[in-house]
Order: sequence, then C-alpha cells, then structure tokens
Amino acid sequence: MYYMHSPLMLFAGWHLAVWAIALVVFILYLITLMNALNTISPQHRRLTPGLVFLLLIPLFNLVWNFIVVTKIRDSLQAEFAARNLQGTGFGFGIGIAMCILYIVSIIPLINLLAAPAALVCWIIYWVQIAGFKSQLSKT
Repeated sequence: MYYMHSPLMLFAGWHLAVWAIALVVFILYLITLMNALNTISPQHRRLTPGLVFLLLIPLFNLVWNFIVVTKIRDSLQAEFAARNLQGTGFGFGIGIAMCILYIVSIIPLINLLAAPAALVCWIIYWVQIAGFKSQLSKT
C-alpha cells in the first residue's frame, strides 16, 4: 500500500480537491443567477431560471454564457422598469468582458493574462447580480 503515499498520488488528490472546490463555488454562482431570475416576475423573465445550469456543459458554456449574460440583463431591465426602480447596465459590460476573457483564456500564453482577468470579471459580475437580486427582493 506504499503507492498511496507517492508524490504523484498526493498531487492527484490535491488536484481533485481543487477541482471539487471550484465546482462547488461555480454551483453557488449558478444558484445566485437562478435566484436572481426567480426574483423577476415571470412575464419579465427572458430566461427560465433553471437553464443557467447549462453553463456546466463544457465548450457549450462558452456560447451559452453570452446568452445568459444578455438574457439576465434584459430580464433585470424589464423588471426594474416595471417596478420604477433605478438601475443601469445590469452587469452587462462586465459580464460580456468575462465571456470574452474566458474564450481568450483558451489560447496558450495569452491565458496567463486572460484567465486571471476573467476570474476578476466573474467575481465582479457575481457580486453585481447578487446586488440586483437583493435590490429586487427588498421591494
């Protein structure tokens, strides 16, 4: 049973743990998007809330991410207008930047700059959408 403690096995274990944590964090992000869409009345939703989980599909998510960002912006815009609330942008600019940076981060060497920038944009987008959700929940 010595092979269980080899450096390669320890590396594989850490690697798997990092991926598992990343998946949990990403699912929390998707739940935030879904909850934000759930706070929008059905007549103003441009996307069914559960469809955000299609972002878990590899490669398909590169295109679907653009659609999700656009549909969430359109849904928030319609809901804010219907409730006479103030809001601008609805995360669209940072969301599209995130989508583009994720695609660019596939390119070797460029990914050294694009991937961290995409991560920062993703966090900012997540915080913005959570903020719009809480703003809608208060009214």
